[in-house]
Amino acid sequence: MKAKDLRERTTEHLQELEKNLGREVFDAKFKNFTNRLNDTSAIRKARRDLARVKTVLQQRASESAAAEGNK
Repeated sequence: MKAKDLRERTTEHLQELEKNLGREVFDAKFKNFTNRLNDTSAIRKARRDLARVKTVLQQRASESAAAEGNK
């Protein structure tokens, strides 16, 4: 998932995606611990996607705070 694609999505959709990716990271770690995970790179991919989503959400929050501060 690219950051450019994430910036085109709505904030509500990104928040939902953040919840899903957090759950996906948890499930992947749990499956890895119980030796049921075949693709261990899935943990890394999910963590990085989650970080991208959180970054975009944080950027939007800081932009809106700056816009309100200028009023």
